[in-house]
Amino acid sequence: MFFQRLKTPGLGHNSYFLGCGDGLAVVIDPRRDVDDYLQLARENDLSIAYVLETHRQEDFEFGSRTLAQMTGAKIVGGSHALFGETDVKLADDEELKVGTTRFVALATPGHTPESISYAAYVKDGGDKCWGVFTGDALFVGDTGRTDLPDPDKTGENAGILYDSILRKIAPLGGQTLLFPAHGAGSACGGNISARDDSTLGIEKETNPVFSKSRRDFVAHKLAEKTARPPYFLHMEKVNLLPGRPLKWPSTVRVLQPREFQQRMKEGLVIDTRSPEAFAAAHIPGAYNIWLNGLPAFGGWVANENTRIFLVADGPGAMELAVLSLARIGIDSVEGILAKGIEGWRDQGLPLESITTTSAPEVANWLQQGRVHVLDVRDQYEWDEKHIPGALHCYVGHLEDNLPMLPKDSEIVVHCNIGHRSGVAASILKRNGFARIHNMLGGISAWEKLGLTLEKPDAAKKAD
Repeated sequence: MFFQRLKTPGLGHNSYFLGCGDGLAVVIDPRRDVDDYLQLARENDLSIAYVLETHRQEDFEFGSRTLAQMTGAKIVGGSHALFGETDVKLADDEELKVGTTRFVALATPGHTPESISYAAYVKDGGDKCWGVFTGDALFVGDTGRTDLPDPDKTGENAGILYDSILRKIAPLGGQTLLFPAHGAGSACGGNISARDDSTLGIEKETNPVFSKSRRDFVAHKLAEKTARPPYFLHMEKVNLLPGRPLKWPSTVRVLQPREFQQRMKEGLVIDTRSPEAFAAAHIPGAYNIWLNGLPAFGGWVANENTRIFLVADGPGAMELAVLSLARIGIDSVEGILAKGIEGWRDQGLPLESITTTSAPEVANWLQQGRVHVLDVRDQYEWDEKHIPGALHCYVGHLEDNLPMLPKDSEIVVHCNIGHRSGVAASILKRNGFARIHNMLGGISAWEKLGLTLEKPDAAKKAD
């Protein structure tokens, strides 16, 4: 049996390629760019017979229809209308046989109404379930968020999800391998483990859904405050469509610096270099979203109608930047700066900079009362620990909730390491804040140096 997990950088997305015997294979929850799946099929002499979808994904654009058109595979989903265009609709507990492998569809709503999981039974496995593809219902160490269909029904959906997992997934047995659609870094869960590999047996010992009562689990989900990227709404619509082939690279132009300068007025500039490089010199008004963060944060500053102009380091970074945006449904890249920021600099075009700083320096400034500290991590991270006296605003919400401070205030921005604070620093700079400092190393460096932290969650537990 051939099996491979394919991870999408920056999104925390997992898709799966499974050889099912008799030369047939299935792909579960494929991303929009399908070349990797086709290559695996060729290299292993396998024919992709089916594409299985666990639910209508919110955070990336499906490649199901494109893959089906290129291979002749059939798309499989549940019977709920939110699955959109599928070729095979499986009811709860209905089976699909592929080669020597059986898949049993299990209705597991709660994250979304249509969510289903697929329990896989392989040859020579007897009646024991080999693995379960859980979509966004059950993650490693966590469960899917329950606010997406309707924030006012977060608690109700949490109860539905709890019932789904305990009634449909838990009985599969502790030996069952767990294959969720997302891992750490996904916006579809609040606290997904950094581990990729798990079993139901391990989850029953470590996952909150198995250790809490139904009431406590509902309260747990109601307390989650995971930000919802605005592009999720676009993904919900796009993933009901037949599928959209990638346009890269034919439609994206490389623009010489002066043409780039003229054209960028039509939209916005995203600089995909590191926060350190951006801080040293960047195009005035540019956003800074580091390359691997583009899938997660590009949808906060742009949408499918935004004309985007990119700054990237080299051809490989250019291609990945365009592809990363396409994976979240944004095909509106109008141009890429030729020769990057060096080409811009060599033409004598205007540049700006942002100051970087370190944890010890910030601690000294705070003692002197010189600066305001702005923490741009998410709510979960803030509640766990933060610098005393800091302001808090999640980076994705910052542009709509700028700090009520004079524009000439000294502001230190930080996150966990320095990438998200790089995004935040560029947002503040765009909005006229003149004295911005990005604290590189973030709260990780602060804590390692033994500097003072407030830990509200620990205090609550002590009470």
